Amino acid sequence: MSQATPTSTQAGDASRQHTEHGRERKQQILDSALSLFADRGYAATRIADICQSAGVAKGLFYWYFDTKADVFADLVRTMRYELRRAQAAAMDPSAEARTRIGQGAEASVRFMAEHAAWFRLLDVERTDAEVHEVVREGADVYLDDVRRLVEEGQATGDIHDADPGLLAVGVLGAVSSYSSWIRRAQSDDRPDIDEVASFVRAWVAGALA
Repeated sequence: MSQATPTSTQAGDASRQHTEHGRERKQQILDSALSLFADRGYAATRIADICQSAGVAKGLFYWYFDTKADVFADLVRTMRYELRRAQAAAMDPSAEARTRIGQGAEASVRFMAEHAAWFRLLDVERTDAEVHEVVREGADVYLDDVRRLVEEGQATGDIHDADPGLLAVGVLGAVSSYSSWIRRAQSDDRPDIDEVASFVRAWVAGALA
């Protein structure tokens, strides 16, 4: 297969993958944006605010991002990648699909508890038209991951025969509901995260049997 010649846009994107210093500067922008989004909300945060907080000029901001929505999308993609890494690390590749789904659910609850500020932000901002699509895209990725595992488990008889899409929604619903419960709890009444995560693992595995 022949390799296409990069367009000017692709060449520009490649050049932005640059040095370690460049990656650090981009991360400064992302970290500042996340903090401001969490404190003020997405709509109330301006690009100028992000630049001031990160200590960078607007020109540097626009080197990495075209719009504020691009920053939010980058944060969503990064967090999605880290969550999937945590799920994969928790799953025993030699285990049956139902067990792996339970392990992934447990890892998800732990991850969401550890990154509660980010998921609180999503709770608030997911209805914003400007960010809705990128948030929904992430949810679709998780749903597809679980559906594939459900279908694998049904093929071996490890998971009961039902619509795999509905079962996948049930798994994600359990993870989302328990994680949201943890985030909403007051500090003096917060449930034990390890206990909740272990419960979700067992509950999900049992519901699929």
